[in-house]
Amino acid sequence: MKDTRAATPGRFDSLRIPAYRRLWWGGMCAFGAGQMTLIARGWLAFDLTGTNAALGAVLIGFGLSSLVAIPVGGLLADRYSKRNIIVWAQVAQTLVSATVATLVAAGRIEFWMLIAASVVQGAAISVLAPSRLALIADIIDRDRLTNAVFLSSMSVQVTRVIGPATAGALIGIETIGISGVYYVGAAIAFLSVLLTLGLPAGRPKRRSTRSPLEDIQDGLAYVRRRPELVRLLVVSLVVVMVGFPYVAFLPAMSEDIFGQGATGFGIMNTVAAVGAVITTLTLANIERHKLAAYQSGAGLLFGIALVSLSVSPAFVVALVAMLFVGATSMTFQTLNNSAVLSLADVEYHGRVQSLLMFSFSGFGLAALPLGLIADAVGLRQTMVVMGIAVVVFMLGAERWRRRLAPTDLPAL
Repeated sequence: MKDTRAATPGRFDSLRIPAYRRLWWGGMCAFGAGQMTLIARGWLAFDLTGTNAALGAVLIGFGLSSLVAIPVGGLLADRYSKRNIIVWAQVAQTLVSATVATLVAAGRIEFWMLIAASVVQGAAISVLAPSRLALIADIIDRDRLTNAVFLSSMSVQVTRVIGPATAGALIGIETIGISGVYYVGAAIAFLSVLLTLGLPAGRPKRRSTRSPLEDIQDGLAYVRRRPELVRLLVVSLVVVMVGFPYVAFLPAMSEDIFGQGATGFGIMNTVAAVGAVITTLTLANIERHKLAAYQSGAGLLFGIALVSLSVSPAFVVALVAMLFVGATSMTFQTLNNSAVLSLADVEYHGRVQSLLMFSFSGFGLAALPLGLIADAVGLRQTMVVMGIAVVVFMLGAERWRRRLAPTDLPAL
């Protein structure tokens, strides 16, 4: 067996491949547009309603649509051109942003429209994500796959530095405001469409002769035969569902707890992204056999960082906590994605990634009840419990990993 441990790629090794560079820049544009509209949508939802429950309700639309779209996205990625799937999903995101921008500019926007936009964007992302990750695996050889996934995650984090700061600045300019942010987001999203058109088609090597339902059942059966895959998927689901909804409550934390308004909201997002960029660059050439252990550590530290953010007595202290929240949450997510892709066979990448995306359906669905709890008992108290729950679960997940290690962990 080839010893992949000795072949450690350079930190930016994957960017030497032209197709990956185009995919990377296309992702930068798509994610940048998404980060800008995420800031605008969160602030607009809070401005229209003034409640934590409303912030959660916007995300629940994302979660509900994902429940339907995720299995479809994974199935499509394993049956059709991944490039075309990505293009059409990005077109949908462009149209949604342009539509919301026009409604805001005309003074016709209502809260239910934000939920509808969240539904469409949730479906688009749920279809796009499995194809995008699976296309990375088509373009990059397995020895550099972890490096490619980390660099892809780094591009997301760079946009989280630029996007929130840009959106916050534009929202504060009276002649631009929220509608202008959405228009700029739509333009950048359209640029991502143009970049994606030049990618390889990413068609499957063999077309399935089974029905779509049979393909889905085959994917589930494949995962059940791999206990470590099951563990990775379960860990992702619980941590993302319980811990990641913190992002929905940042507008309320900035406004109600620290009195910093939209500017503080943008700064908190930017600081989290800086932490994530630092860690993704540091770990970009991590050896593949270390993925599972590092993932467990990142999840545990994320829970601790979330508790620290929740009890921060001042805005400056909260920013320090956000640096670690951003670093640990993105490290956990990226390591999980890398481990899943490294473990799964290529012909199952789309369906396995769609199962991984169910985590973010749970994230969207959990945001509303957590928002209702935050309105009833307090935001700080709710987020403390969220962080403690992540810590407790990750301690159990690490014991699970160690039980599997002697016999079932793959020889990465």
